[in-house]
Amino acid sequence: MSGPHQTDVLVVGAGPTGLVAALSLAEAGLSVEVIDEEWRPAGHSYALALHPRSIGVLAELGLAQDAIAQGQKLESLTILTGEEKRDTLRCAVLDERFPFLLALPQSALEALLADRLAKKGIKVRWSHRLAGLEPKGDTVTATVERLEKESSGYAVAHTEWLVGETLSFRARFLIGADGHRSLVRRALGTAFDETGPSQAFAIFECTAPGAGDEMRLVIDRASVNALWPLPGGRARWSLELKDPDVSAADRFKSRLTTMLGEHFFPHLDEVRTRELVRERAPWFEKGAMDIGWSIEVRFEHRLAEAFGRGRVWLAGDAAHLTGPAGMQSMNAGLAEAHDLSARIKRIREGQAGLDLLDAYGRERRADWSFLLGRRGGLRAGASASEFVAQNASRLLQCLPATGTDLPPLAAQLGLDVERG
Repeated sequence: MSGPHQTDVLVVGAGPTGLVAALSLAEAGLSVEVIDEEWRPAGHSYALALHPRSIGVLAELGLAQDAIAQGQKLESLTILTGEEKRDTLRCAVLDERFPFLLALPQSALEALLADRLAKKGIKVRWSHRLAGLEPKGDTVTATVERLEKESSGYAVAHTEWLVGETLSFRARFLIGADGHRSLVRRALGTAFDETGPSQAFAIFECTAPGAGDEMRLVIDRASVNALWPLPGGRARWSLELKDPDVSAADRFKSRLTTMLGEHFFPHLDEVRTRELVRERAPWFEKGAMDIGWSIEVRFEHRLAEAFGRGRVWLAGDAAHLTGPAGMQSMNAGLAEAHDLSARIKRIREGQAGLDLLDAYGRERRADWSFLLGRRGGLRAGASASEFVAQNASRLLQCLPATGTDLPPLAAQLGLDVERG
């Protein structure tokens, strides 16, 4: 075992949440190491949209304009049932600086963050897997395995990953941003309880030159479906499946750079997919459906029993999971990473104690207890339509907002927030 490598903070996970945490810490003058078990960044993923609050986080990191230049601004959200328009929400109520959602693929966001980190001399250690952690005193010692790819066979190639070296990292703090299968969460022995039934979605991208500049949410009696316009005359559909046959084990994102027309699951049938779109969104241009990247995936609804303890804390999907319609989990993760980094900075500078992190855990768990329907909810006011009143609980996890941004967005529907 080599090391130990000394650092202020070890960030486990190099997705958007982990990269925002690392960059926020680096901007604050703290030393950072970032590891990720994967061998390269994500090529394609179901996460693709930023809330105004997330754009604000990027602004503090000096990346908002770069992100906006690569993305598609969406100034409103229209809710429909089939052909019938129910309501339109304006995003301007959330942030006057950034009065829009931004459709930006996760791969593009990660590239922006990683490039800025590299310019600060911080490079992600890919193919590095957390093997154990030991909090002791004012440090956390993490055992990390560096993975090596070994190929064998001639007629049929076979590749497996082996441990090439075992490293030791000694950090003042550790942030677990390593997703829904979080090794940090498991090392802490923290339960990751289901909060409701899972949902499966057929997700695909297609050419759609007339998709416009608004997100569209299609809600019927049995499903929730979302359309996100993308740059370049394309769009992303998420169609909820009524009788899904995809297992929870299939919930993953491709680590490959994808090409138009590449499919990852044989059970995302194009004929059936077109039928679903015609059934649920007959207004969508039939000629626009040149289907490209696609995936069928199950989304679980889960919440960690605790967001951490002592000097080890979780952020993003490592602590919570929900459906894809409102892009809540990733966007909340970005805010959590930024907030957690600011608290760690204050502690390192002697301005606060570890109780500041305990407060982070309580606050974030309360936020997600609400978002996942365990405490409080959205309640219809006098101005809410019958449709909104009947679907208030479903809308909670579909609106593209979290935290203090949710009440003003919900108010446009005549919904009040009751946190319980």
